[in-house]
Amino acid sequence: MTGATTTLPRKITVYDTTLRDGTQGEGVSFSLQDKLNICERLAEIGVEYIEGGYPLSNEKDVAFFQQVQKLKLGDSKVCAFGMTRRRRIKAADDPGMQAMQRAGTPVCTIVGKSWDFHVTEVLNADLEENLEMIGESVEFLGRQSEIVYDAEHFFDGYKANPEYALRTLKAAQQAGARWLILCDTNGGTLPTQIQQIVGAVFQALDGAALQIGIHCHNDGDLATANSLAAVEAGCNQVQGTINGIGERCGNADLISVMANLQLKMKGYEVLSGQSLEHLTELSRYVYETANLQLRNNQPFVGQSAFAHKGGMHVHAVNKAADTYEHLDPKLVGNERRILVSELSGRSNIIALTTKHNIEHDRELMDKILAEVVRKENEGYQYEAAEASFDLLVKRCAGNFQSHFDTIKYRVVAGDRNAASHHAFAEAIIKIRVGEHEIFEAAEGHGPVNALDSALRKCLGSVYPVLDQMYLLDYKVRVVNCEAGTAAKIRVNIESSDHEHSWRTIGVSENIIEASWLALVDAVEYKLLLEEGHLDRPETTLPAGSVQPMQAGAKV
Repeated sequence: MTGATTTLPRKITVYDTTLRDGTQGEGVSFSLQDKLNICERLAEIGVEYIEGGYPLSNEKDVAFFQQVQKLKLGDSKVCAFGMTRRRRIKAADDPGMQAMQRAGTPVCTIVGKSWDFHVTEVLNADLEENLEMIGESVEFLGRQSEIVYDAEHFFDGYKANPEYALRTLKAAQQAGARWLILCDTNGGTLPTQIQQIVGAVFQALDGAALQIGIHCHNDGDLATANSLAAVEAGCNQVQGTINGIGERCGNADLISVMANLQLKMKGYEVLSGQSLEHLTELSRYVYETANLQLRNNQPFVGQSAFAHKGGMHVHAVNKAADTYEHLDPKLVGNERRILVSELSGRSNIIALTTKHNIEHDRELMDKILAEVVRKENEGYQYEAAEASFDLLVKRCAGNFQSHFDTIKYRVVAGDRNAASHHAFAEAIIKIRVGEHEIFEAAEGHGPVNALDSALRKCLGSVYPVLDQMYLLDYKVRVVNCEAGTAAKIRVNIESSDHEHSWRTIGVSENIIEASWLALVDAVEYKLLLEEGHLDRPETTLPAGSVQPMQAGAKV
């Protein structure tokens, strides 16, 4: 009896260097607690190796290796990173070797020179001495830790002198390194070259226990492609960083690498086959922790990765999602977004107004689309202001009832003391709620904060639920820059109630008025939510992921 054979997927080990290589990126800096938090997040999704830093470089990394031992990281292994021993010194006497030994990590990653040019011109060493430095360093640290050997500049070294580049790998292998990592340090190698050279390495270093990994930089915008090419050529480990952050143009983006390997390519698995539905959350967590702007067009996890704007596209997606989506966004924790603009058709309006139950009202659909086109001619963009769009729909449908009317407002801002430049801002607001007029004033860190404070004083006793609402983000863009200081200003405000967030927009030649319009929409939207006249937004905030701007933002 012959049974059907099943080919098991090849396991690809993930090695994350966000906490070391990633911090070398311009504008990237993590506190000690940031590093510990990110380490926990990486362990939660199942990353096998987490590189924590170089214990000789700074006190923060030393403290990290002490504190990380208190964390419960499951099967994830923390790695200390360092260089081979210095010239003319024993490994046991080398400060770098000693620091890595003191780190007490289960894994040590040692980087050594593979390019003969670097050995002679940068290290000022001879080629044989470099081989001794590699072997002795691996042997010394290998007595207490698993060794990952990073062959720096391997691909450039192989192109220049393949025989010597291979000898450096053999020196590490013979000294007991478990992993040999081929590094495209300059990021200039092409995928075809990667495959050819990785194939040559496997032929030259034949062995059943041979474990080879890939570490690519993104200087040619090919780090992800090169990593995948290396895996196809036989590599069993992929190194990189979350979101591809790192020196110069960055590293291979592990988000894209993992998603492609597990969801797009056949015969591979990462993270032991676990779901990748937390990739989007992890990506945005690292952006927020590093205080970096999210890259909206980032593949798989970006806000625009599954966003559809053209009416023809939306019409097709509504019938069959895979016509314009290469995979289900839920597989990576993302979501489909339908955008609305002057390029939109009725399909976009139908998709975005499903919760309003007006899809069969053709006349209303046309009215909404015409209003969107008119407003966009004024400078509005509803792609990042879905709450204001919902209010626009209700206004067009004739079922919007404002909770208050603005009678007047005034903002004064300047210096209390010109010599000390002590800035101040105060707002005076008069509104009508029902038959009652309410008049209040408030100070703030800036004009928008003062307006927000005065409006809350006006409405607080009538709508106490507004105490739950706070400003999350505030952005200003010039609409028609050719008009100079008379240009129209577009203000986008993101608000939250600790559970959900929503975005509103205002446009005017006056930045204060534009801010007021966006602020009023934010308040109206919150009140409609509480009254059950709108569905809750899908954007759910992870606990502790963001902090309100209300108290200290100078806007």
